Amino acid sequence: MNGMRELGWAALLAASLMAAPAARADNLPGSRPPDPYRSRTEGIDIQCPGATDPKAVCVSIACGDGFVKMADGSDQYIFGFQDVAGIDPTVMWSYGRLGAEFPAPTIWAKEGQHLYLTLTNLGMIMRPDLFDPHTIHFHGFPNAASIFDGEPMASFGVTQNNSVTYFYDLQEPGTFMYHCHQEASEHMQMGMLGQLYILAAQDDLPDGTLLGTFTHHTGYKYVYDDGDGSTKYDVEVPLQMSSFDPHFHAADLGIQPPPFATMVDVYPMLNGRGYPDTVNPGGIMNNRNAYRSDIPNKVAQKIPALITCTQGQKVLLRISSLSTTEFNTLTAPGFPMLVVGTGAHLLRGPDKPDGTPGKNLYYLTQTITLGGGESTDVIVDTTNVPRGTYFLYTSNLNELSNDNEDYGGMMTEFVVN
Repeated sequence: MNGMRELGWAALLAASLMAAPAARADNLPGSRPPDPYRSRTEGIDIQCPGATDPKAVCVSIACGDGFVKMADGSDQYIFGFQDVAGIDPTVMWSYGRLGAEFPAPTIWAKEGQHLYLTLTNLGMIMRPDLFDPHTIHFHGFPNAASIFDGEPMASFGVTQNNSVTYFYDLQEPGTFMYHCHQEASEHMQMGMLGQLYILAAQDDLPDGTLLGTFTHHTGYKYVYDDGDGSTKYDVEVPLQMSSFDPHFHAADLGIQPPPFATMVDVYPMLNGRGYPDTVNPGGIMNNRNAYRSDIPNKVAQKIPALITCTQGQKVLLRISSLSTTEFNTLTAPGFPMLVVGTGAHLLRGPDKPDGTPGKNLYYLTQTITLGGGESTDVIVDTTNVPRGTYFLYTSNLNELSNDNEDYGGMMTEFVVN
């Protein structure tokens, strides 16, 4: 499809679904402001269609290339997404040059809302020979229309200098993720990965609502619509496992064939950072000015992986993996890790014939193992955890390094105050 046809299809489908206001997502009823662990994309999205949908959440994402910095100080060339909510389209291309972020901006919304997600393809500044289309694949979301799925055999790619608005009716809560599905092995290895999760409608029940024998109060938060309060938590921290093969990234930058058959990742990361950068609470500046002197550096790694809480709080870890090469295992010795959901589904057996909810199938564990495309929801109850600093890290010992630099990789700190 050419660009005009893509825009035509998007306009037609968006109009048939309902129009959406160009409004701040945090003004919607029941929405919560971002906490320090979240990097929600929000703001006025002037590309969001229409003005009449009261359930709309509008997010604007651009895709292109850029650079990020590894914990050993090396630069890596990437493909990726960036937040362009509120950016005037007439200046978006100059604003977004080499602006790819890793991981992609975190997107979160509430169950029952309508997500209008605009993707703009800015092209590759360092690779003008490439004309790659890109998509957004809402991984694990069961209700996506085929044309909005992002998978190239059922939908279309967004070509350079064009925008398309995806629409999702958010009917289920849970921990999801998103990525580009065009030339997926390359584009995912190159960094087109992000976190996306949907908050449970149960959060907004009236104060005093009984959930079985549990009483809900305003401000309580739940992973799922559990009906019994068993997935209540106090603090949430999204953690996405990923890793890079520097030879693959160097080949793409050097206009060489990417080495798919010999892909070996040696930069294991949490939220796009290796230790000790994982515990840096601030953003990490890239080094794009070294490659294009006319483009200043910017913060390209915005999401820390430091976990902090007050003793007695329940911490929700939204753990996901979009690795293209590895199964990864995370462990936190001595911590009671309660798994309450996998694959954006509550761990519960089938309902009984009389409508009684099925049995909770939650389980306690010391390790979480995920492959690419998997997610899990883990609640850590710190009531009996002594105050102090602990480590959450991979038990794959070869992944506790930043390439040739030891004492790094897929590890972060868990601070109980």
